Amino acid sequence: MSPDSIVNSIENIVNQFLGNETQYFLVEVKVKATNNIKVFIDGDEGISIEKCVQFNRQLYKIIESNDLFPPGSFSLEVSSPGVDKPLKLQRQYQKNTGRNIEILFNDGSVKTGRLLQISNDDIIIEETKGKGKKTETTQLVIPFSNIKTTTVQIQF
Repeated sequence: MSPDSIVNSIENIVNQFLGNETQYFLVEVKVKATNNIKVFIDGDEGISIEKCVQFNRQLYKIIESNDLFPPGSFSLEVSSPGVDKPLKLQRQYQKNTGRNIEILFNDGSVKTGRLLQISNDDIIIEETKGKGKKTETTQLVIPFSNIKTTTVQIQF
C-alpha cells in the first residue's frame, strides 16, 4: 500500500469514527516511514487531553482490525493541532473568530489583524495601524486563494 493510500484509509477511518462526535473534526493525518501515525483532531470548543486519549484507544483498535499494518508494527498519536500550527480548515477559522491572526500571503507578504468573519471564499480581518491618536483601523477582505498560511497569535 502506498503512503498516500494509507493516509487516505486512515482519514476515512477517522472521519467515519467521528461521525457520531459532530463537535470534533479531523484536521490532518501524517504517517512517518516508521509507521508512526499522527492524527490531529480539533473541536468547535477545543478538545481535551482525556478526549484525545479516548479517541487514541478506540482508533488504535479500529486501525489494527483493518490490517493496515502488521500487528504491533505501528504507533498512534492523537492530539490537537496546537496553537502554533497553521489553520487548515474553514471550521478552524470559524472557531478562532475574534482572535488575532497572522496571515502569510502567497507573495510572501504578511498581515496581522483580528479575524472578524469567514465565508466560503474569504475572510475579513480588522487591521490596526499606528498608536494613540494616530490609530487607524481598517477592515480587509482576504480571499482564501491568496493565503499561504494563517496562524493564531497568542495574547499574554
